[in-house]
Amino acid sequence: MDKKGNSNFSPLQFLFRIIQGALIGLGAVLPGISGGVLSVIFGIYKPIMELLSNPFKNFKTHVPKLIPVFIGGVIGFLGVANILAFFLNRYPDPSVCLFIGLIVGMLPSLFREAGEQGRSKGSWISLVVCMCFIFALLIGLQMTSIEVVPNFFWYLFCGFCLALSVIAPGMSFSTLLMPLGLYTPFVDGIGHFDMSVLFPAGIGALVTVILLAKAINALFDNFYSIAFHGIIGIVIAATVMIIPVGSFLTAGTAVVNLICIVVGIVCALALDKFNSRVKVE
Repeated sequence: MDKKGNSNFSPLQFLFRIIQGALIGLGAVLPGISGGVLSVIFGIYKPIMELLSNPFKNFKTHVPKLIPVFIGGVIGFLGVANILAFFLNRYPDPSVCLFIGLIVGMLPSLFREAGEQGRSKGSWISLVVCMCFIFALLIGLQMTSIEVVPNFFWYLFCGFCLALSVIAPGMSFSTLLMPLGLYTPFVDGIGHFDMSVLFPAGIGALVTVILLAKAINALFDNFYSIAFHGIIGIVIAATVMIIPVGSFLTAGTAVVNLICIVVGIVCALALDKFNSRVKVE
């Protein structure tokens, strides 16, 4: 992109941006994965947050660059919901293990991004504190077995969690929705374009972006390393908590799950390598 904000994409770069956007949209829906994490890994988190926090000021300079990302995001988010719901219902444990592999494979890239501005003692403290907090929160939710009946209010909450997973890297909305029994009906609603789900979720997401985008953008501008390492702690804890431990108790299912984890790791590492080779300015 030049100084006037005109995009200078080659066809390959434009296609690559669409693929990145599709993966971010996919990551926004997949359990345990954050669209924000993927946007950080792809190097487009900062322009997205600059646009969301100051849309009028940055519209001309940022939108042309991000149009293919937005196109891909819609494709990834809406296009995979039905497929995702099918695999989660038919093959829940192998599907989750594949997602775990993707997350584990992304951790080296996350650590690299987190250390971009150096690491301090506070960075490691942030990682440990956030990791322990998420462990305590999710274990507490599991022990209390909270489950709610989906309605307009709870789909507003789903939209809030979804937006948070984009503007706060590492905050996977499925982490909060799964223990509450909201994840499957929410994904089913997205896949079937159910307006009783999409409308309140859209409102919740929009309000969240308006209220929190500037604050989170400021947090990363002023405390980048501490904030990012905290997110890594959240990612680690959330990933550990979605491991389907029971399905590793028999040899057959354990082998299948391990294969899925390895495939996920390989795919994530290959994606990171491909991303490092194809740069879009």
